[in-house]
Amino acid sequence: MIKLTRLNGQELVINAEMIERMEAKPDTIITLTTGEQYIVQDSVDQIIAKVTHYKQEINLPQKNQP
Repeated sequence: MIKLTRLNGQELVINAEMIERMEAKPDTIITLTTGEQYIVQDSVDQIIAKVTHYKQEINLPQKNQP
């Protein structure tokens, strides 16, 4: 899950695995695999960085596991 900001300033949390595409027109429009669309303040580059960080975090080995 990644945190984004709607145009009105409200925080939005999106499942990064569900992002199908993003467009900058000039606001960023995110389309999910379900067809739902969200317009956010975050730039495409910022969202890519958040998704990359999220994917790195979920692939790190868990502490205290054998």
